[in-house]
Amino acid sequence: MVHSSEWLSAFYWLSWFQGWHLRIYLVYWCWYLLSSGLCWDILLTSSNSIILHRLIQLLSSEFKFRDLGVVHYFLGIEVQSTAMGLMLRQHKYILNILTRAGMTSCKPVDTPISTSKVTIMPDPLFSNPTQFRQIVGALQYLTFTRPDICFVVNRVCQFMHAPTDSHWGVVKRILCYLRGSTTYGLHITRNSFFDLHGFTDADWTSSTDDHESTGRYLVFFGQTPISWKSSKQRTVARSSTEA
Repeated sequence: MVHSSEWLSAFYWLSWFQGWHLRIYLVYWCWYLLSSGLCWDILLTSSNSIILHRLIQLLSSEFKFRDLGVVHYFLGIEVQSTAMGLMLRQHKYILNILTRAGMTSCKPVDTPISTSKVTIMPDPLFSNPTQFRQIVGALQYLTFTRPDICFVVNRVCQFMHAPTDSHWGVVKRILCYLRGSTTYGLHITRNSFFDLHGFTDADWTSSTDDHESTGRYLVFFGQTPISWKSSKQRTVARSSTEA
C-alpha cells in the first residue's frame, strides 16, 4: 500500500522492511526531513497497513499533515496497483512531450534508435536549439520509469551545445518510439526474493568523435529494477579490458 501525503515539493520513497532497528531508523529519518523543512511531499509505502497508519497518525500529531490516501498520480508519474505489485507509467507526460514537439500524429517505430551511430556530422545547425534542449531535458525525466530509452537519451544529451538537423532527427526517432509505447512503464513486483544483482557493460571507443567508451549498468532488487545508468566515460580506454 502506498499513501501520498502533501507538503509542497520533492518526494522520498520509504520501504518498511522487517526488523525493529531498521523501522526505528526510517521513522527517525522521516522525522528529520519534516522537522528540518527538507521535505514537503512524501510517499509512504508498507506491506503492513497497520504500521503504515500508525506512522501517519504519529506524523499527524507533530506536523501539519494531510493524508491524500492511496497514490494514483505523483509528480507526473502514474501509479497503478496490480495483482503483482505496482506499475509506474508516465503516459500523460509522454503525450505532453509529443504535443510540445508537434508530433502527436507521428508514425510509431519499434526501436528508439537506428543502427547507425549518432555522431558529430557536418550538418547545418538545427534552427531551433531551444526546442531541442527543452525536449531532450524533458526526456531525461522520462528515464525515471523508462530504462529502455536511457542510452539514447544520454547520447543526444551530448549535443546540447550545438545540435544539428541530424541530432534533431534522432530526437524525433525517440519520440516516434514513445508514440507507440506510451503505456510502457516500470513494474515493481511483489515477491519474497530480496536478492540484489546487477548487470554492467561497456563498449570500447564507440564514439568516433572522441574515442571515449560508454558504460552502463542495471541493478535489480529481487525482480524489480531499482537503478540504471548509461553514460560516457571521462577518459579514453586503451583496451576493451580497461573499458
